[in-house]
Amino acid sequence: MRDLLTASYGFVFEDQLIDEIIAVATLVEFKEGDILIDFGDYIKKMPLLIEGAIKILREDFDEGEMLLYFIEKGDTCAMTMACCIGEAKSEIRAVAETDGKIIMIPVTKMEEWLGKYKSWRNYVFNNYNNRLKEILSAIDSLAFMNMEERLLNYLFEKCKINNSREIFSTHKEIAYDLHSSREVISRLLKALEIKGRIKLNRASVEVLI
Repeated sequence: MRDLLTASYGFVFEDQLIDEIIAVATLVEFKEGDILIDFGDYIKKMPLLIEGAIKILREDFDEGEMLLYFIEKGDTCAMTMACCIGEAKSEIRAVAETDGKIIMIPVTKMEEWLGKYKSWRNYVFNNYNNRLKEILSAIDSLAFMNMEERLLNYLFEKCKINNSREIFSTHKEIAYDLHSSREVISRLLKALEIKGRIKLNRASVEVLI
């Protein structure tokens, strides 16, 4: 665990904090599509992502779910931290975008380290700030962008997360993340292909520019 933790967080945390994390943490491996946190769960541990990517979804009581943001290696989830501190039920669903690994930290230690380690305090506050910006971006996307622009932003984000220009997601899966219908997404993808922005393959979407 030390090598994994140091590779992801060694530039952020001091050695003493890393030693404490190793002493209390649990290493969890996950597969693409696994639900790591679900709506209504009581969250007792805070995740530190050391490998892979996770998408965070917010429940819409009328029409399903909406993608809020992705978290990557070196991140944690601000919504999870808020639930830990407030001892509240989860209002998000965390789904593995890729295979990966997380380290789970007991909530009691999370609170203790806020007062004990400046590096931990900075890490937590920076993650809150970054996730808030991403949530505001998601709101702006809904409020001010048309669906084609939202779709392009989504495709670019997926490329960055997976470090590949080829996206292996069905039209239905993309529509689900964007809170739209498969028919609308299929039509927009075809329009983007005609414009030369993407190439539609049999089981993938390739982003060209």
